[in-house]
Amino acid sequence: MGPCIISMAGGVERISRRAALGVIVGGLAAPAVARAETRWRWRMATSWPKGRAGPGVSAQRIADRINAMSGGRLQIDVFGAGEIVPAFSVLDAVSNGTVELGHTAALYWQGKIPAAGFFTTVPFGLGPVEHQAWIELRDGQALWDELYRPFGVRAFMAGNTGPSMGGWFKRKLNGPEDLRGLRIRITGLGAELFRRLGAVPMAIAAGDIVPALETGSIDAVEFLAPSTDLETGLPRHARHYYAPGFNKPNGPSECLVSLTSWERLPTDLKAIVAEACRAEHTLGLADAHERNAASLTEILGRYDVSLEAFPRSILEAARKASNEMIAEIAETSPLARRIVASYTAAASELRSWSTLTADMARSIARA
Repeated sequence: MGPCIISMAGGVERISRRAALGVIVGGLAAPAVARAETRWRWRMATSWPKGRAGPGVSAQRIADRINAMSGGRLQIDVFGAGEIVPAFSVLDAVSNGTVELGHTAALYWQGKIPAAGFFTTVPFGLGPVEHQAWIELRDGQALWDELYRPFGVRAFMAGNTGPSMGGWFKRKLNGPEDLRGLRIRITGLGAELFRRLGAVPMAIAAGDIVPALETGSIDAVEFLAPSTDLETGLPRHARHYYAPGFNKPNGPSECLVSLTSWERLPTDLKAIVAEACRAEHTLGLADAHERNAASLTEILGRYDVSLEAFPRSILEAARKASNEMIAEIAETSPLARRIVASYTAAASELRSWSTLTADMARSIARA
């Protein structure tokens, strides 16, 4: 068998082909084979019916992306709300190790973590791009990690349904007095805001909204935006569709990962999980924009629906109540105070550019 020439740092060294094969197998192939033999299979519990437009689709795309990018080394199985745990128990399921992953929204944990809502949306708060800038380019992610660490989980932005509409109401609103006693399905900080305005907020899972409207146990629904509202069937049960969605100007989902499971992953698989979530935040937002535009046209064309603006008196009362609520959340803990301060600074410093670009877009549309 003839010699094989391998280039070395100090020149050229001649070794046998058999020896060269031994170097290749021993130095390169064996570790690669060992890595390929290590596989993980994780379960993802979600807060949505499986495949639901917006967040349900995002959950599946994240799983598909991780499965493909990892070459099957990390396999994700997706489960809809109620298949493993109820919609509002996903954080607990990831925290206690029932599942390794969750796809949900931070606003659902408002009761046990007062500052959690800042990582989904805040009334009159950051829009989608502003929020992403706060999370990824400022200290938002570090604060988020610190907030969730006691629960044994970490979170990534993982899809975005964009700004929400103001909701579906069976009766027309003329002023704040019409909110008193109103039973409305709403979650997160928006629920507390409507309570302060005299309404009766009710936390109802996505799959149970229509039955609640049909039976008359609620008078109004704030869910998401036209595409999800249409798929859910809300235009058939309430006539007055309100905007702007002042209580939910942003709609990021979160992917929760068990810290115990996370630490067992090699570096490359950690990067795949993180990048799969980041990619879905970008695609989900674009997808929501396209779907919402088409769905709003369909809603207004097919159903006896009135698209209306909230009266200014309601917006003014809501902003006042929102400022008071945020100030109270800041006093719940030193960490909450830091989160509020960081979020408020981002809003103040980023809003001028957002306002200018919105004004430019309106001018172009009118030209």
